[in-house]
Amino acid sequence: MVHQLSRQDARRIAVRAQLLDAARPAGLLPAVRHITLLQLDPTAAVAPSADLVAWSRLGRRYDRSDLVTALRERTLVELRATLRPAEDLALYRAGMAAWPGAEPLAPWRVIQRDWVRANDGCRRDILRRLTADGPLTSRQLPDTCAVPWRSTGWTNDRNVTQLLEFMVSRGEVAVAGRAGRERLWDLAERVYPDDPVPDLDEARRLQNHRRLTALGIARSRGPECAVEPLDVADAGEEAVVDGVRGTWRVDPAQLGQPFTGRAALLSPFDRLLHDRKRMAELFGYEYALEMYKPVAARRWGYYALPVLYGDRLVGKLDAAADRRAGVLRIRAVHWDVDPAPELVAEVDREIEDLAGWLDLEPVREG
Repeated sequence: MVHQLSRQDARRIAVRAQLLDAARPAGLLPAVRHITLLQLDPTAAVAPSADLVAWSRLGRRYDRSDLVTALRERTLVELRATLRPAEDLALYRAGMAAWPGAEPLAPWRVIQRDWVRANDGCRRDILRRLTADGPLTSRQLPDTCAVPWRSTGWTNDRNVTQLLEFMVSRGEVAVAGRAGRERLWDLAERVYPDDPVPDLDEARRLQNHRRLTALGIARSRGPECAVEPLDVADAGEEAVVDGVRGTWRVDPAQLGQPFTGRAALLSPFDRLLHDRKRMAELFGYEYALEMYKPVAARRWGYYALPVLYGDRLVGKLDAAADRRAGVLRIRAVHWDVDPAPELVAEVDREIEDLAGWLDLEPVREG
């Protein structure tokens, strides 16, 4: 059976699956276990993205110390710029054992494999040092690479940092914590739970199922993504969405469920809109993170927060936390719709709640 969905049906499924409807989750860990990950990003123009995502779901009940505690106790574990439930790590360890992947390899994977092989001596030096003295920062680890890492980007000549990333992909090392903003590295066996690892096919099947539960609706195939795929293979059941080309996979547990929406202010990295193509197809929403654009080229602001209302993305909030002055500066709300008074009032309440959670005074400018 192919499920026939309206765009509103699809949007509501997506919003509810991301825990952004009126039924808020019970706490941080239940929320992350459902949505499967919190993406890390160093920008904190309003608040760090992982905290913003948690606050968007939990509201003022979310205390940022909860995340600190979860990381210290390792109920959440950092993996490739995401925080994931510790019990999910076994699914990713299955892929680590198969790095760099099945033949034939894409050219960029061949380059990575060959570079790691060429620097096997440095890899072994790092493992020996971590075995004896870990956890350590990357600056405390030896750079004995025979072949430097070449890139046109910021990773050029950052041999140890780049090698550590590949060693994470191989399941050899892991982020054990942080010293300020620096990652602390250790042997993966000291960080990851010692849970049974399924075979690779089963691990991928379970990952696809977990991803569809978190997204509600997704495509079965999509472009390759370095950290977290956007597609779900054959998880769930087939669906079509009115006015949208192609077929989808939908979580059957989401079908026919009641929906009560609310207002929410989202991180630019929120998974509701991380898949920009899905965002455009289902929500008809245009958004780009403009922090890398010149000021004169920005339409919505340096770090504009997408505004959700019910099952629609209705605007962008241009705000910035000025912690030195103790204020949350509200520069503008850029509406994508003609806002009714009740919409404005609910978004204003969310802005007040955001400021209160940040222990800042909201100040409207302009």
